[in-house]
Amino acid sequence: MGQEYTDEDGEIATKMARRAIEEYIDIKLIVKNSYGGKFVEKRGVFTTLTKTSGELRGCIGFPEPVYPLGEAVIKSAISAAVNDPRFSPVSKEEMDDIIVEVSLLSKPNILAVKNRKDLPSVIKVGRDGLIAERDSYSGLLLPQVAVDEKMDQKGFLNAVCWKAGMEPDCWKDSDTSISTFSAEVFYEVEPRGPVFRKNLASEK
Repeated sequence: MGQEYTDEDGEIATKMARRAIEEYIDIKLIVKNSYGGKFVEKRGVFTTLTKTSGELRGCIGFPEPVYPLGEAVIKSAISAAVNDPRFSPVSKEEMDDIIVEVSLLSKPNILAVKNRKDLPSVIKVGRDGLIAERDSYSGLLLPQVAVDEKMDQKGFLNAVCWKAGMEPDCWKDSDTSISTFSAEVFYEVEPRGPVFRKNLASEK
C-alpha cells in the first residue's frame, strides 16, 4: 500500500497535536489550523498519548472523515488529553513525560465474506485497523494495537468485539458489522523530540 502522507505531513500533525494540548491545558486556548493541502481535506484521525514508561494516558479520535484534517488533529488531541473517560485529565506538568502519537486514517470499508469464519483470513496484522458495530455497540482498535500486543487476526477480532462491549466472538455473527481501515502513524521518539513514522508492516 502506498503512502498517502509524507514524513513532513506526519511531523506537522504530531507537533500540531502537542501544541493543541499544551495551549489548551495552559490557557484554555484552542489553536487554529494554519496549513493547507491535506490539512483542509476531511480525514479521520486518532491521537494517542503514552507515558515514557509505556502506560496509555489517553486515546481519542474520529474514525470517519467528518472534520478537515487539521481541525480533526486539534480536536482529537485535546479530547485525548482531557476527555478520555478512562483517565483523569492530563496536567501541564505531565506533558514533560508524555509521547504524542498521531494516526492518520483512511476511510473505513465494511468487510464482506460469504462465511463469517473466513473473516480472519482477509485481515492483515500491521495494515488493518478494525471497527466492530452492532446496534448501539461499537468499538475501534488502531492497526498498531495488534502489532504492539502481538495479536493474530482472530485475537484482533476478539479484542475489537470486547472493546465494543460485546462478546469476544461477536464477529462470527452476521448482525455484527466489521470494517477495516489503514493508518499512517507518526510519533515523538521522546517528549517534544523528533517525529518518526511507525513502520507497522515490518513489525508483523
